[in-house]
Amino acid sequence: MNRARIGAAWAEAKAHLLECRSPEGCWRGRLSSSALSTATAVSALSLGAEAADAPLIRGGIGWLARVQNPDGGWGDTTDSPSNLSTSLLVQAALRLGRAEAAAGEMGARLEGYLCREAGTASDERREAVCAAYAPDRTFAVPILTNLALAGLMPWEGIPSLPFELAAMPPALFRFLRLHVVSYALPALIAVGLALDRHQAPRGRVRRWIRGASAKVALQKLRDIQPSSGGFLEAVPLTSFVAMSLAPIFGSGHPVVHKCLDFLRASARADGSWAIDSDLSVWLTTAATVALAESHGIGDSGATRAWILRAQHARRHPYTDSAAGGWAWTDLPGGVPDADDTAGALLAMARLGERGPALDAGARWLLNLQNADGGWPTFCRGWGHLPFDRSAPDLTAHALRALHALDPEFRRPDFRRAKARGLRFLHDRMRADGSWLPLWFGSQRTADHSNPVIGTARVLRALAEIEPHGDCARRGRRFLLESQNPDGGWGASAGVASTTEETALAVSALANPGPTGAPDAVERGAAHLAGRVESGAWLQPAPIGLYFARLWYSEEAYPAIWTVEALGRVLTRGGATPSLNGGKRVDPRVVQQG
Repeated sequence: MNRARIGAAWAEAKAHLLECRSPEGCWRGRLSSSALSTATAVSALSLGAEAADAPLIRGGIGWLARVQNPDGGWGDTTDSPSNLSTSLLVQAALRLGRAEAAAGEMGARLEGYLCREAGTASDERREAVCAAYAPDRTFAVPILTNLALAGLMPWEGIPSLPFELAAMPPALFRFLRLHVVSYALPALIAVGLALDRHQAPRGRVRRWIRGASAKVALQKLRDIQPSSGGFLEAVPLTSFVAMSLAPIFGSGHPVVHKCLDFLRASARADGSWAIDSDLSVWLTTAATVALAESHGIGDSGATRAWILRAQHARRHPYTDSAAGGWAWTDLPGGVPDADDTAGALLAMARLGERGPALDAGARWLLNLQNADGGWPTFCRGWGHLPFDRSAPDLTAHALRALHALDPEFRRPDFRRAKARGLRFLHDRMRADGSWLPLWFGSQRTADHSNPVIGTARVLRALAEIEPHGDCARRGRRFLLESQNPDGGWGASAGVASTTEETALAVSALANPGPTGAPDAVERGAAHLAGRVESGAWLQPAPIGLYFARLWYSEEAYPAIWTVEALGRVLTRGGATPSLNGGKRVDPRVVQQG
């Protein structure tokens, strides 16, 4: 391996990553612009009926016109193939934004795409949307409601959402087996109220219950709305709430007013909207780990303080979770979750932090572990729908965080959590030795799964905790068999290599023990170095799965994960090569260079 070449690529990547750190010590990143988010924001602002929003509506429609795919549809990102849901939402935006006549050829191409994908009749399109998300109604019902508000879909036949259940104590939610996931409570309330207003009432008792609970549900919505106005800092969810309530209560209603203000503030200069404000905590903790593990973090004081400030100090009104966790962002709409809490604990441990904040975070994480031994995203015990179930990637991350705080697992509660978590990972391993992640996928695989990322994340934990086990051996073999001839990795064998997937696979295999694979790592590192040299590494791939399986890319991912991967390659033997002649020197020499 040309270690000088790898060292030069790492130094360039590290310098770029450090340049992206904000003065406050964090990484904000940049999420891809989203046709789906732009369409829902245009619909919500149109139904808000504020004259001052006309430029934003025109700007959003103009951006959509510029990024329409050749087949007439739209995908979630500008690098995504067309899909039915996003294309239907664009159609609703054109109707509500009064742009159908001006759309001309664009609208005709869109209608052609929709006819090919889901037929011409509204009931065919309704059934196609429901089938795409069954049994979860979290996203299907708001899409259909948006279409009905635009006059493109009859209200009859849209599945109802039981908003009255939101008035019940949060502790009961896990037992109700709702057809929406835990993060979708705002949609359950707002969309449920809209459907109740427009659909024929069913039964005297239900009418009475709904009438009595509507006021309580609305108050619940006000209580969980963050100061920014954006539920979960998410443009689609906030848009669905605004468009559902504005025709009923007007744009002056406190919830609607704050939603619309959030959408106005979130608009980008090119007329588009992203799916969320940012992933600042997730990016900052990942960048901290990547830099700290290769001795490249430099002055970490501001970053350390920023991460500590982002910890939630109170019980959260949205999920009723205790204090101590971290969300994906430090902005008001963030909600504590397992993956980001694990990332924060791991980052702080790598920085040598100890103390009450980490103890509180560890307790929060331990209390979230499910009965099956795995970790879910937000709420323990829901488990009815995919995005509330335990997941291998979250579980592996949680185990790595606990290991970083207590490497020998001397604490009895850590030891019990470890045993249960490992059993969960053993149970969830697939026959080919892989694991599937919850929050990452691939647009290039038939089922949109990403076993390379899932396996890489689990193998990182097993390499630290159970390196000699059968699961680690089989996971390692899966990654080796998935490597492409060019030295990189895609989502699975034969899928085109990306910077992100290659970097995560290299990081998982760059170990001195039985989970290591020197030859594969060297080929993977050379592939990454080539991408850095050509500049291709800065082009992010849409591998992220946001709420409701919305695709996104994030500009910071390739930078963070390339630094981590090449840094791990260089420090496998305990030293880092110099950039001059390949001589081995102290890691700090390369850092300063």
